[in-house]
Amino acid sequence: MSALTIAYALLFYAATGMLVVGLALRIRLYLRAPAPLKIPTTPAPTTGSGVALRMAREVLWFESLFKSNKWTWGLGWLFHAALLLVLLRHVRYFQEPVWTPIVLVQFLGTYAGFAMAAGLAGLWARRVLVDRVRYISTPSDHLHLALLLAIAGSGLAMRFVAHTDIVALKAFVLGLMRFDWQPLPADPLLLLHLSLVMLLMIVFPISKLLHAPGLFFSPTRYQVDNPREARHVAAWAAALDK
Repeated sequence: MSALTIAYALLFYAATGMLVVGLALRIRLYLRAPAPLKIPTTPAPTTGSGVALRMAREVLWFESLFKSNKWTWGLGWLFHAALLLVLLRHVRYFQEPVWTPIVLVQFLGTYAGFAMAAGLAGLWARRVLVDRVRYISTPSDHLHLALLLAIAGSGLAMRFVAHTDIVALKAFVLGLMRFDWQPLPADPLLLLHLSLVMLLMIVFPISKLLHAPGLFFSPTRYQVDNPREARHVAAWAAALDK
């Protein structure tokens, strides 16, 4: 077995561990963060089912962003929808046999890469061309967009410019899951793509990309607007009363 295969296998295990542990620690922090006040963004639902419906609209449609800025919403929704299709397309590398729904999404997932890159480019242009957005943008914002765009670009290049041995790649991925390592193709573009993906996995738990799970822990979204019907007592305050 080549040193390249061993190195990338160990790096993938390390990156996966950092992603899983980092997300678990961050979500644990979110769960323990006190919410001493009722601060749902109004108009807000007054029932639990209403909150669930509102959260579904926020996750699937980006409702608040749609109301705020149509251009940002369009670019953001385009990127996230395309990213979902791209991720579903990549599920085939982790399955044998491949599920029928994953097979059916392969065609869409291929060309969703272009939509993903277009959405990212638009969001990056917004941070450069819009004065008020450029003022609040930090170097990390640009680096995150550059990383995502590089991942999309290298993936498209492998699909349409310099093809790689996807059969060997799938064997390598399945081997990682089964702890039965298989040779990794030494294509430079593939190695670049995998390295960028691992870098994303490492930085994800410590970056602004955490808005993905963080949305579900935002008091402005998950709280029921019933301050007159029920007194809100934070968990830590309730523990002090006992």
